[in-house]
Amino acid sequence: MKRSRKKKSIGDFIWRLVFLAALVVFCYCAFQLVTIYLEYKKGTDEYSSLEQQYVTEDTISGTTENNTPSGTGDGTRTGSDGSEATDGTSETTGKVEGSGTAEDPYTTGETETEIETDAEGKTTVKAYPVLKNPVDFESLKKVNEDIIGWIRVNALDISYPIAQSTNNDYYLHRTFERVDNFAGCIFMEYQNHSDFSDKNTIIYGHNMKNGSMFGTLRKFYEDEVYEKAPYFWIYTPDKIYRYDIFSCAEVAVDSLAYQITFSEEGSFEKYIDDAYSRSVVKGNDIKVTAEDKIVTLSTCTGNESTRFIVQGKLSKTYWSKKK
Repeated sequence: MKRSRKKKSIGDFIWRLVFLAALVVFCYCAFQLVTIYLEYKKGTDEYSSLEQQYVTEDTISGTTENNTPSGTGDGTRTGSDGSEATDGTSETTGKVEGSGTAEDPYTTGETETEIETDAEGKTTVKAYPVLKNPVDFESLKKVNEDIIGWIRVNALDISYPIAQSTNNDYYLHRTFERVDNFAGCIFMEYQNHSDFSDKNTIIYGHNMKNGSMFGTLRKFYEDEVYEKAPYFWIYTPDKIYRYDIFSCAEVAVDSLAYQITFSEEGSFEKYIDDAYSRSVVKGNDIKVTAEDKIVTLSTCTGNESTRFIVQGKLSKTYWSKKK
């Protein structure tokens, strides 16, 4: 009888010990989940607040999928014979008042010109349609002077500020307001020029489990998502850019997709051919030439050795009209 009670006592002790251990593990996991949830919420709340405070509704937010603005991506002004105006004078007659045109419904109806001089002294007059900028960059600059732009991917409801630091680690786990957070910030490759003038500009963002930041980029695997709005917009203080998506793919973390400059003749064309061949979307109808510039959006995949990228060709440049 005593042995039976002793065995029962030992059994009860072991059961209670196991139960207590399980309870501790459960509480720890619950704490971790709550911590992660709160981190996610803080990041989401910050970016929602930034958009509410510094971004107004605009004519191209969730716009028409079928409207493809006409003209060259770099805004080069051409004469009536199709040749570039290179005499240093503008063929425009000044600002044209209005609220958009049949060719380009996004614009205010105004144009602005800019003269560029290359290393050989050749000048090119570039004329840009004017578009109202919905982003208050002047105020955002006071929040964080590292801001260089704002990105919108219409098909995925992505809308975030873009920052750039002197390295790629700073904004990895810091928000735009410089708060430590898993979400980090959407940021530009530190080796890129902040004016998007490189052949390939790279923008990074985390693949968050709650779908925030670049957490929905992989939805471009779904054909209907790409067909819905195969483009994205980048706003800067001076210019507004539209990029037409020609490639979406999973690549190695050290892939040549992250190449920024192309010094060898024909290297950019080969790069684009590779982008077409690995793409999970059919973007071949968007022709990318040696003269074009592209932007690569990059996010993680859950596999440390791969990344998912979305690449767009600069198809239209607008002059930014301040609020």
